[in-house]
Amino acid sequence: MDIIVAELQWFMGLKTSVMLPILLFVFALILKLSPKKAFKAGLTIGIGFIGLDLVLGFLTQNLGLAVQSMMAHWGISLKTIDVGWPAASAIAYGTLLGSCAIPIGIISNVVLLYVGLTKTLDVDIWNYWHIAFTGSLVYVASQDFYLGILTMIVHTMIIYLLADLSAPYVQRQFGLAGISFPQGASVPGYLIALPLNWVMDRIPGINRIKIDAKTIQKRLGLFGDPLILGSCMGIIIGIFADYSISRILELGVSTAAFLVLMPRMVSLLMEGLAPISERTNLLVKSHFTKRQVYVGMDSALAAGNATVLSTALILVPISLIMAVIVPGNHVLPFGDLVTFPYMIAVMAAVFRGNLFRTLIGGGVSIVISLYAASWLAPIISAAAHGAKLSLPANASISVLSDGGVWTTWLMVALGKTMTWGGIGLIGLVTLLIMIWYNKFHISSSLKRN
Repeated sequence: MDIIVAELQWFMGLKTSVMLPILLFVFALILKLSPKKAFKAGLTIGIGFIGLDLVLGFLTQNLGLAVQSMMAHWGISLKTIDVGWPAASAIAYGTLLGSCAIPIGIISNVVLLYVGLTKTLDVDIWNYWHIAFTGSLVYVASQDFYLGILTMIVHTMIIYLLADLSAPYVQRQFGLAGISFPQGASVPGYLIALPLNWVMDRIPGINRIKIDAKTIQKRLGLFGDPLILGSCMGIIIGIFADYSISRILELGVSTAAFLVLMPRMVSLLMEGLAPISERTNLLVKSHFTKRQVYVGMDSALAAGNATVLSTALILVPISLIMAVIVPGNHVLPFGDLVTFPYMIAVMAAVFRGNLFRTLIGGGVSIVISLYAASWLAPIISAAAHGAKLSLPANASISVLSDGGVWTTWLMVALGKTMTWGGIGLIGLVTLLIMIWYNKFHISSSLKRN
């Protein structure tokens, strides 16, 4: 057992750009794709992830430093730092409990798929760190190892349910046939966007506002171009950071470069995924002749969308303003500023690419994230020390993405206060909804059609 755990931890220590291509290569061979096509597909996806890392790292170095300078210049002090998803994934996989997440996620997916309670076949193995993160936090809060295991199982059920529900929106908006997004920091936005969309449909005046990237470019001309919008946003942040003229201009070019390079990297991911997705669809159709099955992938596939990118960039200064004015918040957005495209991807799909509504939904999501991340900060800090990350003893850290998502807050809150009863209740409710949706709702829809 110790050898297996050690090997699993070694494998999880590999970068996403290495681990995911290996997993997808093996998966493609199982699907009987030729070794040449399987290798090329996996390698292309790996290159795409390297490109994403480079672009995000480039923006973090430029925009992140500007944000710090801006806060220092204006004398804004928030005691808890948002360390971002890379640190959160290290916390998640840095314990024995976290190392169990991948087999738990895979087994849960296979069982749920087999009994017909999900349509998502999750090939995005890396993102099981989301359930490892939640399980680790519940373990820290309750000191119950097996409750952490149950939390991860329940979390996978929630993610697959939300992935199934949001898949039609994702496929229609982003042109990703047969794809769903079972990503822990992205798909919960579905249940924020859905009621907001219903409300905005019923508010006179608001329900007539339809703005997308093309509309902005048409009405505002040069300044409506996402490229120009990005550079202007960078320049504004540089000015508020009290940068020199040369550094202001450099930041403007950097943010504009982000909007150009990100879609190019995403196109590589889609190129590598295409043969695997096509083969999966053929295989699934041959085995599940009366069932629809989605291929679960990272929401990075939607990160290059113009509405997603433009909204995410506008949300950067908005999130900083909110961090200062929201009562009770003590988290400084930083590490996850560049992950906003992932956090709002599913929301943008529900809003049909309407930039105005996505911006409203993103703002609401950020307020929720600030409160949740503030409340979870002591538990996340304790989990970081448990994972042996190099942090000062009194350091207060949090994560705006996974630490602020409502699913994490709900499970940790109930796991801490109600322990087994709380997590069990969430699991039971999720199971009943899955049964209703997959066994009764779909059957009724087929009969009507």
